[in-house]
Amino acid sequence: MDSLSLNWAHGSCALVGDTLGKTISEKILAAHSGTDAKAGDIVVAEIDYAMGQDGTTPLSIKAFQKMKGERLKHPDRVSLVIDHSAPSPNEGVSALHKMMREFSEKTGCNLYDIGEGVCHQLMPERGHVVPGDLVVGADSHTTTYGALNAFSTGIGSTDFASVMLTGKLWLRVPHTTKIVYKGKMQKGVFSKDLMLHTIGLTTADGCTYDTMEFTGSTVKSMSIDARMTIANMAVEAGAKAGIFEADEKTLKYVAAASKRTPKPVSSDADASFNKVIKIDSKKIPPMIAKPHAVDNVDSVDKLLDVTIQQAFIGTCTNGRVEDLKIAVKILKDKKVKKGVRLIVAPASKGIYLEAMRLGLIQVLVRAGASVVTPGCGCCVGTHNGVPSDDENVISTANRNFKGRMGNNKASIYLASPATVAASALKGRIADPREVL
Repeated sequence: MDSLSLNWAHGSCALVGDTLGKTISEKILAAHSGTDAKAGDIVVAEIDYAMGQDGTTPLSIKAFQKMKGERLKHPDRVSLVIDHSAPSPNEGVSALHKMMREFSEKTGCNLYDIGEGVCHQLMPERGHVVPGDLVVGADSHTTTYGALNAFSTGIGSTDFASVMLTGKLWLRVPHTTKIVYKGKMQKGVFSKDLMLHTIGLTTADGCTYDTMEFTGSTVKSMSIDARMTIANMAVEAGAKAGIFEADEKTLKYVAAASKRTPKPVSSDADASFNKVIKIDSKKIPPMIAKPHAVDNVDSVDKLLDVTIQQAFIGTCTNGRVEDLKIAVKILKDKKVKKGVRLIVAPASKGIYLEAMRLGLIQVLVRAGASVVTPGCGCCVGTHNGVPSDDENVISTANRNFKGRMGNNKASIYLASPATVAASALKGRIADPREVL
């Protein structure tokens, strides 16, 4: 069988021929549609859980009403989350929040109000996702839950309305790109660096509508938090989903969060993959995504002369306890550089409380951080940290598009929590290996 091989820096790619086995995506979509689903097929599938946030749900509510909807098919399988502008920064947003609260009360679906946290942290943390699930969310970074061996993907507001009404959704079964990470990462290098490197290899549209399936020895040693970071950013390579196999860590995480029975799914040994990309993790240094694209990636040592005015640690990508611990390791008993604003947003109330219990918040505040309500405001640019013209921001977020943080005349650099913390100390982009 012919194959095509491509050589990339620290990575390789090969096209693999068709076989009879099934991938994780094919198995989950087959099970939820009652069909022998294969990549490329169109299926109508039962949805295990659906989520909408305050930037998308008001449109979904209006669409639901236009569909003459009165009741949700499965109100116990729907959560609405007020996180993108929380607490509300203006009266217009307050009206949208009121609409969500009233809709939740009327239909009986779950509502996470201001301060509860970011939707993509709450869904797994509160037990709404287990291995083998099919989950959709009216937000592109719904891919995050693939860290728990679920097929989870972002959908539009109208699709979310139809899911609330019918409990089902049509989907095209994706092909799968397999990403194999091998080896132990260097000190100061984290899963965020691996994923930035990967997106640099694939480019922003290199995995369009594929599932990215992550595996290899590096993955086995990763925490669930670290895997969430990678799955979260699968969409930045154009992917429909980002999925990991379930292991003991996965099952322990979901057992603590949910009473539902997990149904772990693995790809068959003879499954067909669209591409296989192999990456030697020990060769990857701390990475940076430069303005104004996530795939505009370079190693940190090429950017050490870039001064920064703002640093941000948080978001659905890197706002978990593990991330805050990494930042604290660098910032403890130190002060951020004069003239640098350090903003920290824990990903959920639960994380905020745990960080307080562990003394992490105290260290960050003493170092000069401003800790804000768990939410998305700073990341998407609705409030809590809009930069000024011509300022440079280094952020743990997942996107650095022009205007992403609320000002299209500012520049955003993406990095790991370690790199962001080190940069806040130096007042310029810094290599975390120098301060760890």
